Amino acid sequence: MAATSTPPSSRGAGASPAGVSPARASRGRIDKRQAILDGAFTVFARQGYAQACVQEIADEAGVAKPTVYNHLTDKATLFRHALDAAARSALHDKLAALDPLLTPGDDLRATLHGVGLAVLRLHCDDRSCALRRLLYAEVTRFPDALTIVSEHGPHRLVQALADRLARLALAGRLRATDPTRAAEHFLALLIGPMEARSQMGTVEIADAELVEVTAAAVDTFLRAFGPEDEGAAKL
Repeated sequence: MAATSTPPSSRGAGASPAGVSPARASRGRIDKRQAILDGAFTVFARQGYAQACVQEIADEAGVAKPTVYNHLTDKATLFRHALDAAARSALHDKLAALDPLLTPGDDLRATLHGVGLAVLRLHCDDRSCALRRLLYAEVTRFPDALTIVSEHGPHRLVQALADRLARLALAGRLRATDPTRAAEHFLALLIGPMEARSQMGTVEIADAELVEVTAAAVDTFLRAFGPEDEGAAKL
């Protein structure tokens, strides 16, 4: 008797295409969504919400227009998610810039200067300036935009910095005081001068000026929060 051939099993409705693992398909979808969010933020920052069109966003992201709608249902939803993604990414980079404070070495002043300059450069980079301008421009149309951005905003950075300053105070490297207040003061000394100098992010600030502002901020901060007995604890 001739052997009966076994028909190939059919894929389920949710299965991945032949030769593509589920993990790879999922990764591709995530990458495509990120490309759409990045493209949307670029277009919204350049054109404003009213003038931006979904086709232009699709072109910027390198996808078809229907793909944009498949991932994010409409233009307003796309705008909110693009703001959230940009704010989240900016916060991630700023939190990473604080890492040297976990192991500051012998020269705390130099470490504070390096951290402060990194934070200030991120605050003044194109993405952060565009995010603030877009928020200012569209907050009337999208009142919830402020809440969206605030989820990944200054208070999160303050909390992370306060944690690191508290550790330094416990080690005797800084004066024992309210670490949240110390973090707020340090960030205010760094970022405060920039809004006026950059005219709300519309004027590029030279790096030499950022270095100068950082040095002044660190000096003022250490005068206020440095150890009371500098002979007992090195800066």
